[in-house]
Amino acid sequence: MLDFLSVIFNEIRSYFVPEKITYEITGECKKCGKCCNYMYSYDTYSEKEFKIMQFLFPAYKRFYIKGKDECGNLIFACKFVTKDGLCSVYNKRLRMCRKYPAKRILYPGKLHEGCGYTVHYKKFDDYMKKK
Repeated sequence: MLDFLSVIFNEIRSYFVPEKITYEITGECKKCGKCCNYMYSYDTYSEKEFKIMQFLFPAYKRFYIKGKDECGNLIFACKFVTKDGLCSVYNKRLRMCRKYPAKRILYPGKLHEGCGYTVHYKKFDDYMKKK
């Protein structure tokens, strides 16, 4: 029960974080499917928490745990990605998929090697140099 409450608390809290890292995205999608086959959830640390998230948000049932990285973070993949790297339910994809890569996040953004997008971090000095 404590895990359940913790997941709900962290999910709600994530919507009220006052300071977010901002960056600019340039480029375009190469339709390789890497982002759909190797993704992280920032605050999901165990299979039990993942099951709770799927219970709370049934749309997340499209994802499965693919494994763990070298640091022990869970790696997720989407069940609807074809071998060609395309989405088989493109017109019904989640908002997070439609908005990828996000313009604002709570933690440093990274893209997969070979991705058609490039991340340009906005530093504090950049805001101070407004013309």
